[in-house]
Formats: sequence, C-alpha cells, structure tokens
Amino acid sequence: MEKFIETVPVMKLEPQDIDNLMGELREYHAIYSPLFGRREQRGQSEQYLQGLLLDIPNKAIEPMVLAQQGAAPNAIRARQHFVSAGVWADELILKRHWQEVDRDLGEDEGVFTLDGSDFAKQGEDSVGVKRQYCGELGKVANCQAGVFLGYASRKGYTLLDRRLYVPEEWVTDETYAERRQKCGVPAEIEFKTKPELSWEMLAAVHQAGTLRGRWVACDEAFGRDTALLDQVDGIGWWYYAEVPHDTLVWTERPATVVPEWSGQGRKPSRLGLVAGEPVPQSVSAIAQALPADRWSRHTIKEGSKGPLVADFACLRVVASRDGLPGPEVWLILRRNVLSGELKTYLSNAPLATPLTELVRLSGMRWPIETCFEDGKQYIGMGDYQVRTWRGWHHHMTLCILGHFFLVRLRLKFKDKAPALTLPQVLLLLDNILPKRQFDAQTTLTILAYRQRRNHAAHLAHRKRRIARLEQKVEVSL
Repeated sequence: MEKFIETVPVMKLEPQDIDNLMGELREYHAIYSPLFGRREQRGQSEQYLQGLLLDIPNKAIEPMVLAQQGAAPNAIRARQHFVSAGVWADELILKRHWQEVDRDLGEDEGVFTLDGSDFAKQGEDSVGVKRQYCGELGKVANCQAGVFLGYASRKGYTLLDRRLYVPEEWVTDETYAERRQKCGVPAEIEFKTKPELSWEMLAAVHQAGTLRGRWVACDEAFGRDTALLDQVDGIGWWYYAEVPHDTLVWTERPATVVPEWSGQGRKPSRLGLVAGEPVPQSVSAIAQALPADRWSRHTIKEGSKGPLVADFACLRVVASRDGLPGPEVWLILRRNVLSGELKTYLSNAPLATPLTELVRLSGMRWPIETCFEDGKQYIGMGDYQVRTWRGWHHHMTLCILGHFFLVRLRLKFKDKAPALTLPQVLLLLDNILPKRQFDAQTTLTILAYRQRRNHAAHLAHRKRRIARLEQKVEVSL
C-alpha cells in the first residue's frame, strides 16, 4: 500500500499583514454605513459589529458594552434601543450584502442553501417562542425557530438572509394579542410555514439578480414540500433536495386519462391513472432493489477528518404530484460506505448533468450548518437577549455581516495562510479590536453595576410574583 505523506500547510503571514485589520473592518462597515438612517445608528452599528467579533464568552448587548466601554448604563440602553427598536432597513442592507458576496464568492454554479436553526429561550416573552422541536437541543423545548438562506461556492460560504418562524397560534390566537403587541409583531403578519418563508428569501435574491447561482440545496424538511420545489423549478434554478425515504416516484411514466363520463353527475375533468398501470414506489424500495453494478464509489469532498466517501446511484424517475405523475427528475441515492446509512435526493437538473456534478452537490448543503456552528460559537448568533420582532431580525442581520467579514479576511490571507480558520481569524482580530483596559477600579465599577442591576431585577420579579399570588387569592375567595 502506498504510504501517504502530508506536509503541514505553511503559514507565511507577517506582522505587517495584519497591522491594518482595524482599517479593513472600518472599510467593510463603510459599505453599509450609508444605509443606516442616522449618524447615531451608523456609530452603533459599527460598535455592534466590533462587539460580535470580540473574544468574550457572551455577546449579548450588556457584556459587549461592558467589554468595550466599561460600566456605562446609558451606553447599554442606547445599544439596546438601537437593536430592539431602532428603525433601519435590514432589507436594503442585506441586498447590498448579496452584491459583496457575489464579488468575493459568486460563481455561475453557486449553490443557495436552505436550513433552519433554533435558539433555546426561557420564558414566554420573546417573540415567536413556544415549546417545539429545538434542533439546538435535539428535543422539544422552549425555543425560537429561524429559517436561513445561505450561499456556497468553490470559493467559500456564508449566510444571506433570515426569517423568524412565528408559530400559527402566535399569529391567529387572540390570547397572544398582548404578546404580539409587546414584541412589535407587524399587525399585517400572516402565518407562513418554513418552506413558505424559504421561498420568500429565494424569490428576493432571484429578483435582485445581483448574486450568481444556479442550485438550491436543502434537507428533507424543505425537500418534502413539492410546492417549494416547483417554485424553484419555475424560476429556472435547479434544486437538489433531500427527501424522506417514503417519497413515492415512478421508474417509468404511467399512462393517465380523464375517465369517461358515466352520463350522470358532473363530467370528469381530472386525470387519473389508467387501470393496470404500475403504482409508485418509495425511493428506499428502489434503492434496495438496485443491483450492485448500478452503484459506484465516489469521494464527495476532503473533510477536516479525511475524505468523505460514499456509494452513489442515479436514475431518472417521475415525481409524484397529488398522486399523479409529475415532472421527470433525478433520483440520487447516496449510501455511507462505513455505516450503510442511505440518503435520498431528488433534483430537476437537466438530463445531461454528469454524475460527478450530482456527487459534488450532495456535499454542498453542509456549509450552512457550519455557518450556524461558527455563528453561535464565535459571533454570538444565539447570545441575544432581545425579545422583539425587530430586535431578532436586526441582530441576525448584523451577525450575517460579521460572519462574512471573517470570510473575507480568510480569503484575503488564503495565499499566505491556506489553512486559516474562522476562529483563527478572530484571534488575529483580538489584538486590534478596541476594548477597555480592565484595571482594579474598572473591575470594581463593573461589579457594582452588576449588583445594582441584579437587585433591580430581583425586585421586579418579586413584585410580579406577589401580584400573581394576590390575584390567585382573590380568585379563590
């Protein structure tokens, strides 16, 4: 067996290469600065962006301001107002962001990626919070659910857009009316499923026309929604959607006909299957029945722990739409070499699409999950303590910008530091981002501030509990 020898990537960065990182951040913020309505908002957005990139364990507003300015209650309140209640146009900022993504990462074969990310929360006061399945915890828990659009190419990956999923009872149940008002939920809001929110984001990027791309990749939570897949097909993009194993397809198109009128009742107008035509099969049954010579082994990508290898089989099938034959699509079957785990995908890519391209696409959805991991671990994506509709979207917008700044720096340094990771970029930034020096007096001042804050919170909670107890006593009497 041939011996494999790998050399350590050489890091050639010099001090002068990172001397102007603060200038890089200011130039990056200047791209978006004009889109903030007032001078105070421009200053706050720059401070917030810097705070998200600090090396501190928690990046909620208060810890960020304490690290940047010390115990400054007025500064904390101003930052909270900027995020939770400030009026500035996320949509315009994100549209400008898409132009920058195209400049640095854009490819004609770029992949738009869809996925959800959840945020565990306590209490009932945060917008859209309820007990529901929380992917972050892997169980049903009190959380908020977000739907995100990402982008991946051979050059890198990042996030593009975000939507807060608001459960149906939050929108339609009048018992939630007071909470909707407190959280600033728009009065005109209508309940939308996660696939519907995903389509909103895809349609916005497509309409803007500033970011190159052709593919849409998603997991089965979105891939099972045939309306979403048909919408993607309708704008000329190619979907690569993971689907449940019980998804039904035909290996050959069955004959259909409008049944003859019996002479009574309403004349039939809807197609039906011709008697004796084969019924659809589940994609897992098709995979199980395929002979060994239909499978071939391929390397999907070189991962952090080594090559990711799987066996693939691809065949043309007819998708089902309301129990009838629909469009002809690719069925892509991927079987893990080690565990035998089967993944099943459908794609509307053209008949001439090479197998190598279908193999490559099977690994292009994962980057959005990496974005979530990086965002939550390093940029404070889940550290927010804002409760409002506007605050949630503002925070996520600034996290998206913060993540992409790190992506840009990694691209900038790729020739001199090809193995540079996002956490390592943050390490470089830690030496140049402005933060208050913590001497003994500053530490004591922050300690006193936190004690006053904690005592005020204690009194507020105590007052509410006593009021609820008194109300319960009155009811029982």
